[in-house]
Amino acid sequence: MNEHTLSQRLERVAANVPAGARLADIGSDHAYLPVALMRRGAITAAVAGEVAVTPFHAAQRTVRDNGLEANVTVRLADGLAAIEPQDGITAISLCGMGGETIRDILDAGQAHLNGHERLILQPNGGEQPLRQWLMEQGYHILREELLRENRFYYEIIVAERAEPVTYTGEELYFGPLQMQARSPVFLAKWQHLLRQKKKTLASFERARQAVPDEKRQEVARQAQWIAALLGL
Repeated sequence: MNEHTLSQRLERVAANVPAGARLADIGSDHAYLPVALMRRGAITAAVAGEVAVTPFHAAQRTVRDNGLEANVTVRLADGLAAIEPQDGITAISLCGMGGETIRDILDAGQAHLNGHERLILQPNGGEQPLRQWLMEQGYHILREELLRENRFYYEIIVAERAEPVTYTGEELYFGPLQMQARSPVFLAKWQHLLRQKKKTLASFERARQAVPDEKRQEVARQAQWIAALLGL
C-alpha cells in the first residue's frame, strides 16, 4: 500500500470523504490517505496528524515526495490537537485504531471540533462504545460499511451532528444501518462471532477459577443477540 494504491479498507474510507473537503487525518501514519485524495483532486487541503515521531517523519516524506507541502500540513500532535482553527476542517478521519481509542481521542479533543465536521471512523474492534459516544454527543450515523480484507473484518462509521437520536443496545452493538442492510459479509461476520461466543461460554464452564457472573452474563447476552439476529 502507498499513496498511489490504497488498501481496500482505506479506499472505502476515502469514498466517504466529501468532495472538496478540508480533511484532518488523525493518526495518519504515512499520510497515504490525504496524499492520495489530494493527488486525485478529491479534497482541497489536508492536515495529517501524528503523535509518534517515526510515522510523523514518514508522513512528511510522503507529502514532500509528492510535492504537496502547500496543500497537506503534517503536524506532530496528540489527537485532535493537530487541528487549528485556521485549517477550516470539514471532515475528520480516524482509522486503524480500537474503537475505544477513537472515542477517547474525540472526547479529549472536543475543543478542536466545531460540530459541523463529518467524522469518518474506521475502528478495529470496539465499535459499540464508539457508537455509544457518538449517540451521547448528538451525532447521527449516516452510513456504515463492513468489509473483509486479509481475513479481518473492518467497519466504517460515518457520522455528523444532527437531531438527537437514540439507538437501542442491539443497534449500538451491531450498527443500526448494518442491522437493516444485513449484507452477506455482515451475516458472515456475526456467524463467526457467534461461534467465538459459544467457545468462550464453554471455556467459562471449564475454568478452574470462577468467572465473574457479570462477565458471563454479558457474553451470554451478546450470544443471544447474535442468535436472534441470525434467526437461530
